[in-house]
Amino acid sequence: MKKLIPSYVRVPLLFAVVFAALEYFIDSGDRPAFIKFPMVALFLGVFLFLLIAIEIVVDAVDKVTYHLLTDEQKKQLAEAQSVSFTESKWYQNIVSKLTRSKEMESEGEIMLDHDYDGIKELDNVLPPWWVYLFYVTIIFAAVYLVRFHIVGDYNQAEEFNKEVELAELEKSKLPKDPADEVSYETVVAVTDATSLAKGKEIFTNACAACHKADGGGLVGPNLTDKHWINGGGIKNIFKLISEGSKNNPSMVAWKSNLSSKDIQSVASYILTLQGTNPQGGKPAEGELWVEPVETAPAAEAVVDSTKVEAPAEK
Repeated sequence: MKKLIPSYVRVPLLFAVVFAALEYFIDSGDRPAFIKFPMVALFLGVFLFLLIAIEIVVDAVDKVTYHLLTDEQKKQLAEAQSVSFTESKWYQNIVSKLTRSKEMESEGEIMLDHDYDGIKELDNVLPPWWVYLFYVTIIFAAVYLVRFHIVGDYNQAEEFNKEVELAELEKSKLPKDPADEVSYETVVAVTDATSLAKGKEIFTNACAACHKADGGGLVGPNLTDKHWINGGGIKNIFKLISEGSKNNPSMVAWKSNLSSKDIQSVASYILTLQGTNPQGGKPAEGELWVEPVETAPAAEAVVDSTKVEAPAEK
């Protein structure tokens, strides 16, 4: 059987299609799927092996089948394979259905009486694909008219605002300005009402389930006393919320869900709970935390180089 696409083109093409589909549908982040997930690479290797094996088997079957043919059948097969693709009956039938054109022998049936200096005109019908496409545009226009001008679906201004919101969402995923980022080394407790209100909101939604809304502790420890398991102070609290606790799996890392600014707000709000002593609070856990006092480095003695020492007396 004559193959329109040779195997050395067909195999890489099929492999490339499957490879592109896997990369598109598998979320592998910033790395290719076949590198991040070894099973994908294994699947691609097996798939490529099967493609090559199938081609080898089919080629072997074709050769065996050819040798079983009689001389007359081999001659008929050679004649069939010598016909080009555009001359094949299958191709001719497709073109005929798409164009509905008349054969040259039948053009006299659609010949018009017009004669322009010996040039005559054929009354060919419009190609069916063109006619059907024209019908589709009419249906589309009717649906568009009903949807946007009669029913009153979203207008261009609403569509623009939606696109702006999507663009802002994508923009928020971009790397932040380093000046706006907060780290363990740079974090300080904030005291403005807006940040503390934001911290309280996040604490109520994300932390109250384990620490209670008043910070008195439930599954998690009491946050209102001066004892801390992982160290107190804004830096340690910021780090604990950001990276989670290695000793307690219930205290997960929140850095993938909250921005560093939000974590700073939550940590600062937790510090405001110190000393509130809510009713029913859990007993103190951990060690008593005393905020370290930063001492300024001792100033070096200043030597006046212009002063001349008096000679020592003998």
